[in-house]
Amino acid sequence: MSYPAYRVAAAHVAPVFLDLAKTVEKAVSLIEEASRNGAQLVAFPEAFVPAFPLWSALQAPIYAHEWFKRLAASSPGCPGPELDQIAAAARRLGVFVSLGFNELSPVSVGCLWNSNVLIGDDGAILNHHRKLVPTFFEKLTWANGDGAGLRVTDTRLGKLGMLICGENTNPLARYTLMAEGEQVHVSTYPPAWPTRDPRAGGNYDLAGAIRIRAGAHSFEAKAFNIVVSGFLDAAARETLATLSPDAGEILDATPRGISIVIGPTGEPVSGVMAGQEGILYADIDLAAGVEPKQFHDVVGYYNRFDIFHLTVDRSENRPIRFAGAGGEGPRGGAGAAPGDETARGDAMPGPGPTSGLER
Repeated sequence: MSYPAYRVAAAHVAPVFLDLAKTVEKAVSLIEEASRNGAQLVAFPEAFVPAFPLWSALQAPIYAHEWFKRLAASSPGCPGPELDQIAAAARRLGVFVSLGFNELSPVSVGCLWNSNVLIGDDGAILNHHRKLVPTFFEKLTWANGDGAGLRVTDTRLGKLGMLICGENTNPLARYTLMAEGEQVHVSTYPPAWPTRDPRAGGNYDLAGAIRIRAGAHSFEAKAFNIVVSGFLDAAARETLATLSPDAGEILDATPRGISIVIGPTGEPVSGVMAGQEGILYADIDLAAGVEPKQFHDVVGYYNRFDIFHLTVDRSENRPIRFAGAGGEGPRGGAGAAPGDETARGDAMPGPGPTSGLER
C-alpha cells in the first residue's frame, strides 16, 4: 500500500456576497493560486457559493423573505454550468476540489440544501453530499439532506471524506466515514455562527467547538482533518448591518470560525487562520496515520462488531418515484449517478461515485 504525501489548501475566504457568477470566478482564481503554490487538494468553506445565511440569526423570519429569495436566485444546481466552471479548473490544473455551496432543487424554486461536492482532478464529481440536518436557525433556509453522500472516495491522494459543520459532532456520521477507511477528512464551517447577543455574554464559541470536533475526529479516525471556515469580509458585514440598528455590532462581537489542519494524533500540523482572508497550506504525509492505527483502531481490531451494528441508508430522497417501462421521468438532477436506479424507484445504489459533471 502506498502512502502519498502532498500539500493541501484550506481557502479561508469570503464569497462575493450573494453573487453567484463572481463567487464562482473567485473560486476558480483561488484554485489557480493554490495550484501555483503546490496544493493538490483545495477545500472551500461551508455554503461558500454564494453565502452563508447569517441573516436568519439576526432578524425574525417574517422579515427574511427577500433574503431567502436572493439566496435561491443565486444558488446553483448540481450538476450545472457554475459547477462545470469549477470542475474545468480542477481538470485543467490536475487538482482535487472540495466545494461548499447552496444547492437549488431541480424541481422546486424554493428548496435549498447545504451541499458539498468533491471534484476530482479529472473534473468529475466524485461525491455529492447534502447536510443531513440543518442546525438551529439554518432550518429556516435548508432542507434535510440524505445518506447518499456519506461516502469516502478512494483517490490517488488517499481515501477522502467530508462532513459539514455540525455533522462533525454526529458520532454515527463520523463513524460511517471512519468505517470506509477515511484517511483525509474535510470539515467545513461558516464565518460566524451567532446564537445570542454576544454583548450579554454566553455566545457560541465557534473556534473552540471546531478545535474539539476536529481534534476528536482526527484522533479517533487517525486521519488528517482539513478544517476550513468562511470569512466575513467588510462588504458582507456592511450589507448584513442594514438588518437592524444593532446587527453590525452583534456581528462584530460574535466569535469567528477558524481554519486549521489537524494530524492523525489530534494535534495541529499547520498554523491557524482566523482574522484575515487567505489560503492556509499544510504538507501532509498519510504514512503518519499508520502507527496510531497500530495503537487503537476503532474500525479494525479495537471494536466488537459482534455487539455493535451500524446500518446506513444511502438511498436518495426524491419527491416522486416512477415505476414501469417508460416511466423514469427526468434523470441527472440533484446528483443522480450513472447507473443509480433510485430515481426510478428500483434498488438502493451501492457504494461508488455519485455523479459526474456533463462536459
